[in-house]
Amino acid sequence: MDARFLGIAELAEVPSVAVVVDVMRAYTVAAWAFARGAEKIVLAGSLDEALALKGRHPDWVALKDGPAAAGFDAVNSPGLLRSVDLTGRTVVQKTTAGTVGALAVREADLVLCAGFVVAEATAQVLRARECGSVTFVVTGEDGRADEDLACAQYIAGRAAGAGTAAAGYLRRAGGSRAAHELATGVRQGVHPDDVALCLELDRFPFAMVAASEDSLMVLRPFAAPSPADETPL
Repeated sequence: MDARFLGIAELAEVPSVAVVVDVMRAYTVAAWAFARGAEKIVLAGSLDEALALKGRHPDWVALKDGPAAAGFDAVNSPGLLRSVDLTGRTVVQKTTAGTVGALAVREADLVLCAGFVVAEATAQVLRARECGSVTFVVTGEDGRADEDLACAQYIAGRAAGAGTAAAGYLRRAGGSRAAHELATGVRQGVHPDDVALCLELDRFPFAMVAASEDSLMVLRPFAAPSPADETPL
């Protein structure tokens, strides 16, 4: 598998297959939202769009980065979201980097959104599709966020069938700038367990696929094939 690792600004063309990685915390939060029963997640392009969607659909749950704000129901924290019942709900998510990365590749044939919590399921989808070329979108810090790059490289190794061990990649992520900022209170809207939750390898058995639906970019859980069933889709 030919894997490329690019920041959002480096996306000069639309890839065929894109894996958008945001470990701390967009796609860890998204996975938790699905685990708590959410039906789908609408990825908003701006805070104004998120509020407008919430205004048109009062029953939707709007969340954002940073501290709590008027009009939003939740913040982008897995530790805070894990106790919320989202059964059957639609979530609107707007974050600084993760949602931006997904929207940047919305024209790709396949868009997967990932963090360590869904790493193996994501790799299983890539193996099942026999993807020859995959662009990993490293969303944080203009493509330099080590937690996102480490996760992307780990998934790429697993997808290529390299038997890649996770320990070193998780260690890099745990020592990243984002992990430090979350742990020391530099960022707002944070739960003390957020870093640990973002580093839980394969917590969930599903991958997450984003696709356009009625002009919106919508993220949904996707049951990954078991290793015995990994045949081309």
